[in-house]
Order: sequence, then structure tokens, then C-alpha cells
Amino acid sequence: MTTLKKTYQPLLSPIGQKPLSVFAKGKAISLILLSMVFIASCSSGPKDTRNLGIPGLSSNNRAGQATTVNRYLWAASLETVNFLPVSSADPISGLILTDWYINPEVTGERFKVNVYILDASLRADALRVAVFKQTQSAQGWTDASINPATARELENAILTRARQLRLNSL
Repeated sequence: MTTLKKTYQPLLSPIGQKPLSVFAKGKAISLILLSMVFIASCSSGPKDTRNLGIPGLSSNNRAGQATTVNRYLWAASLETVNFLPVSSADPISGLILTDWYINPEVTGERFKVNVYILDASLRADALRVAVFKQTQSAQGWTDASINPATARELENAILTRARQLRLNSL
């Protein structure tokens, strides 16, 4: 019986070990609730996630938010380089690597494209495209120079398609 009484003793004040009054108990509860509301208000809250993530994947316990790359840039990049054989596509890192492509009309040269999606925003600086070219000689395939405008044209095509995809989703 004595342990039951000790368990249900009224709240004691820290000064003098006297039981707290009803008013003091209410103040303590109010203070606890107010601090909980204050802490909850410090959270970041819901964010605009329309441009983030690839639906259906999950990482870090965030369903639908597996990537840090823009989903429209990702889809537009895959659509733009779909004529090339894709050797690796990683939606988490935003990297698309293609294998060498030989145009049937020009068999003495081949091309390879790497697409880097660097950010979650739909901006030009969130995308980098690298284009590689090789020509065939008697010694095999050798690296050849390529016009720098080629990579810019691919970037512009990807950005244009990504903007179209975003406008279609609104």
C-alpha cells in the first residue's frame, strides 16, 4: 500500500518540497505546451517539391524524393539522348552516360555523350553536357576535337524539353 501512495503523490515544487497548487500546475503545463509549440514552429514545414525527386523511388525515408536532381531535367535528358545507347543512368547522382554511337551514314567516327544534372532547380546552370568524338584510323579509334557549340546545343534542347514537360504538368 505504501508504494501505491508514493507513486500517486502530488507534484512537488522544487522549493521547499511542498505540493504545487492548481494554479502552479496549470502554469507548468502551459509552459510545457508553449515550448512544444515554439519548437514545432521552428521546423522547416512543407516545401514546394514539384521539381524534386523521381516518383516511385525512395531514399533517406523520403518516399518520392529519391533524387536531388530536377525530375524534368532528368526526363528531358533521357528523351534527348534516346538515340544513343545509354550505358549508365543514375537518377540519384543525376548522371547519364552513353556508350559510343556510330552513325550508319558516317562509319569512320563515333560519339559519346555524358549528361550531368547538378541541381534540383530547372535552370541552365543545373545542367552540363560533355560530348566526345573519336575517328577511326589505321591504329584504331583516336580522340578528335568537337565543336563546343555541340554540347551547348544539346543543353539547350534538354532545357527546352524540360520546360515543356514542366508546363505540361501544371
